[in-house]
Amino acid sequence: MELLHSGKVRDVYADGDDLILVASDRISIYDVALPTPIPDKGRLLTALSLWWFEQLADLVPNHVISATDVPAEFAGRAIRCQRLDMVPVECVARGYLTGGGLREYEQTGAVSGVRLPRGLAEASILPEPIFTPSSKAPAGEHDEPITYDDVVAKVGEATAERLRQITLDIYRRGAELAADRGILIADTKIELGWAPDGTLVLADELLTSDSSRFWPAESYQPGRVQFSYDKQYVRDWATGSGWDKQPPAPDVPAEVVEATRARYVDVYEKLTGNRWE
Repeated sequence: MELLHSGKVRDVYADGDDLILVASDRISIYDVALPTPIPDKGRLLTALSLWWFEQLADLVPNHVISATDVPAEFAGRAIRCQRLDMVPVECVARGYLTGGGLREYEQTGAVSGVRLPRGLAEASILPEPIFTPSSKAPAGEHDEPITYDDVVAKVGEATAERLRQITLDIYRRGAELAADRGILIADTKIELGWAPDGTLVLADELLTSDSSRFWPAESYQPGRVQFSYDKQYVRDWATGSGWDKQPPAPDVPAEVVEATRARYVDVYEKLTGNRWE
């Protein structure tokens, strides 16, 4: 195998015509990889992605060839994947207003060019899910919100509309399945690529604690910050630490690591119904 790319949290190897996507225990916030790993994170996110790929296979094809035909040293944290020509856009769907979307709304009354009603607050549910794409920034730089028109300029009208529809379809189906299990999906990011036959295919991870915001439905209350089953806990710690969000990142305290891992395990078990061993 040949190492093609070592990213903030994933490593990609070439194995003949296939790719081996390996999820590490590294964690990234604000587009910066932190020096402290979260134990089992790679295995948890791989298992959760595979579960979601199976649940949503009828909506859009995915890049998975095999979760078992991988090198033994990567067992449990790697997927054998189809090679794709990746779309140069991060596809984001939001059903609730929080994070960067809330900050943009407070400044402009819109998110990625989508006008929203007045008077929304932290964690407000949106009238309907919205497509709020972002750029794919080079290594070391931050992704930035872009508008639908920007997506059209990058990939053309037909592909832009397909990206928007797929993203919203995945969000709606995922949110419905999660709600049945007591979980609200505030937002999620997906990645898509073109297969050699021109089909748009889901890639990377899907509806995981790194690509989505998960909230417990039982304690949801708009107007305040929600308990999160995702890496928002690490973001909150980092914000309070005084770090300027530029490399190098500080070490993560042991109690933050433990609490983050517990959140990843908890939401995996709630969503899939499987016990994490």
